[in-house]
Amino acid sequence: MSDFDQKLAQHVSGLSKEKQPERDLWRGVELGIASAQDAPSSDDASSSTVTSRQWMAIAASVCVVTVLWFAAPFAFNADESRSDGYALIDAMSMQQQQQVNSLLASYQSTPALTQDWQEQLKELDDAADVIKAALKDDPDNSALIKMLHHVYQQQIALIERVHAPKWQQI
Repeated sequence: MSDFDQKLAQHVSGLSKEKQPERDLWRGVELGIASAQDAPSSDDASSSTVTSRQWMAIAASVCVVTVLWFAAPFAFNADESRSDGYALIDAMSMQQQQQVNSLLASYQSTPALTQDWQEQLKELDDAADVIKAALKDDPDNSALIKMLHHVYQQQIALIERVHAPKWQQI
């Protein structure tokens, strides 16, 4: 025996006998394994039932998807979806116009600090029109929607800076 084997045997013999079971458990393990091999368990029967149910569900799902695939061109009109997608842009534009009109009305008695602010506002309005024209072709384009929102924010900021700059509010 090697030195390692001798030390291992020494340590094993030095272990306390308290932790060992009072009786031999191997006979019960053998009986459990033998009975599991002889009789089919109820788990096997239920798992085959579940599998057949799963196959039925998959087949039903495939049928539903197939029916929807062929029925979709008749039930779904692309022009209606485009107008629904563009409804958000229309709502944003109307809200922006109301906000601009409200700001201009509130600052009507306040003199503007620059003379060319209306030209800048017109340029921003032209930019918004170009973005809205692009959104008519692709109303769900989030980058274009963000650009339009940014242009609208610039319009509001321009009106506020021209009529009520922050240095005057202090």
